[in-house]
Amino acid sequence: MGFLKTVYPLEPGPTLAVENLLLKPPQMSDYPAWSKLRGDSRAFLAQWEPLWSDDELSRAAFRRRLRYYQREGDEETGYAFFLHRVHDNALMGGVTLSNVRRGVSQSCAVGYWMGEQYAGQGHMCKAMQSVISFVFDTLKLHRLEAASMPANLPSIRLLNRLGFTREGLARGNLRINGAWEDHLLFALLSGDRRA
Repeated sequence: MGFLKTVYPLEPGPTLAVENLLLKPPQMSDYPAWSKLRGDSRAFLAQWEPLWSDDELSRAAFRRRLRYYQREGDEETGYAFFLHRVHDNALMGGVTLSNVRRGVSQSCAVGYWMGEQYAGQGHMCKAMQSVISFVFDTLKLHRLEAASMPANLPSIRLLNRLGFTREGLARGNLRINGAWEDHLLFALLSGDRRA
């Protein structure tokens, strides 16, 4: 009989800071705030995410999520961050780097989400600037990829503001909220960075 690796807390990972925001690896202690924020934002988020499971907001599902993040971090194939406001430690959203590829690729993909009450206030733009620096300056990667459904105009505006270049359309790219959805593909190269 095997034993599951404990995830209380995750092994220390990178913490990123920008202005009044901190991006920290998720911890089990984040569960109550995460569950409430995601629950309160469900209708807002579900239209852009994979179909939520029946136990999506359960403590067990969160624990499984942490184990997945831990495995990716251990293998250096992914990095998860929760976005917190500094003055009160409020959880606002999250950013995930996944599919980190070395060798001739030197690239990864980024995904992000923001609780509805914090959306549209510029927080994700600041957070992503910090994540971009982490990708290019710390991980020393060459390419950061992102995808957005064509109808997700706030996400497209964010990527444009950050200097990402639209590279094409992936038809039926991801199963979102139960349906295969097209995605616009974007990328930012280390040499593209703006001052």
